[in-house]
Amino acid sequence: MRQPWRVAVVGGGIAGLAAAVRLRERAPAGTEITVYEQSGALGGKLRTGELAGQPVELGAESFLLRDPTGGESAAVALIRRLGLAERIVHPTVGQAALVIDAGLRPIPGGTLVGVPGDLDRVTSVARPVAGADTDDGRPLVGPDADVSVGALVRSRFGDEVVERLVDPMLGGVYAGRADDLSLVTTMPALARTARVEHTLTGAVRAAQAAAPRAPGAPVFGTLAGGLTTLVEAATTASGATVRRNAAVRELTATGTGWRLTVGPTRDPELVDVDAVVLAVPARPAARLLAGPAPAVAAGVGALEYASVALVTLALPQPHLPELSGFLVPSTEGLLIKAATFFTTKWGHLRRPDGLALVRASVGRYGEEAHLQRPDADLATTVHRELSAVLGTPLPAPVDGHVQRWGGALPQYAPGHADRLAAARAALRAAHPTVALAGAGYDGVGIPVCVRSGETAAEEIITALGGSAR
Repeated sequence: MRQPWRVAVVGGGIAGLAAAVRLRERAPAGTEITVYEQSGALGGKLRTGELAGQPVELGAESFLLRDPTGGESAAVALIRRLGLAERIVHPTVGQAALVIDAGLRPIPGGTLVGVPGDLDRVTSVARPVAGADTDDGRPLVGPDADVSVGALVRSRFGDEVVERLVDPMLGGVYAGRADDLSLVTTMPALARTARVEHTLTGAVRAAQAAAPRAPGAPVFGTLAGGLTTLVEAATTASGATVRRNAAVRELTATGTGWRLTVGPTRDPELVDVDAVVLAVPARPAARLLAGPAPAVAAGVGALEYASVALVTLALPQPHLPELSGFLVPSTEGLLIKAATFFTTKWGHLRRPDGLALVRASVGRYGEEAHLQRPDADLATTVHRELSAVLGTPLPAPVDGHVQRWGGALPQYAPGHADRLAAARAALRAAHPTVALAGAGYDGVGIPVCVRSGETAAEEIITALGGSAR
């Protein structure tokens, strides 16, 4: 392999940028890294904007501070390496609510993404089926099996726990339904204990015990100044050449590496590299792999995605409850599926003039027609529904923003992890200098995407002959 290496990172979201940083940290000195981003902005779903004169997140809002084992999350570790640790801030209000029967009820504690370890603690929002979570003398889930979260929880706790608790919790993260989402991919800690424990309450408790958290310790964090500061710092640290508005349209094996076809059809640019990190959603990745790895492309490209819109309103001195926000079960019949009271949840965003920033998430998988409505219509509907849920008319907004994220959230059907493992094994065997990274493969959330990008970079380094430092 000639030196220096040339590595292309296709996709400038946080997974791609994390891959570029890891390449710079561990690949031989002089490695040429180029990030190709088809849009005009880096960061993917990390995007800080401005509303009513202050920063506001238009995409991802925060990150988990701990990984599933209880250690520091990959996002926090990256933030520390980038010198941004002093910017980490935590929520000042952590309690959220559920909309139940058109009113707000606090989300019960002691659950794992809504799945209770103690049924008595959730009776304020749902009535578990009595006596269904019995010990049948065998583990809940077979050693190689995957099931939907909804199917497992319904069989043990009944419909109300799914519809009023688990579904809105998962819907807030994935914009999908518990009955369609993979246990292994969306709740890996519970999946591991469900292969050992004989009851679901036992599995939840075992998963919680495996990653203990000190009472009162924060779960989430964000960065003062906005998450775009993470994007900017990662870009700088990577030392990569960044190509914005540069769509990679084709990927061709050359015998010694890869040829990228970049830019418009009538005036393409051909770029030769030694290795490629594909840090793009599943369908664009599948299109690029269709030529060199058609079977892999077919497996990867089957993943479905949900679209969402985030509607943020700046409200002058509204009467808001002391909550971080609320989640909405689909059975409530509202367009809103979740809301966050930014200036209540995050103390560093509070303003002396009492102006509040409230963000609502709109759109569930299979209901994309609602997102065809104009921005003004979405904002008006959100304002009306917020007023109804809070039981008081909210003041007219002085500013607002509608951010649409088309095809943003992967819908991991049961068996996703096995399908992905098979695709990666086939890709590694045939083309070890191509690696996949991002939410479409390993899960949503900033820490998961960071770890996915870093792992892809390490695979590339190994495939090219190992690290020189």
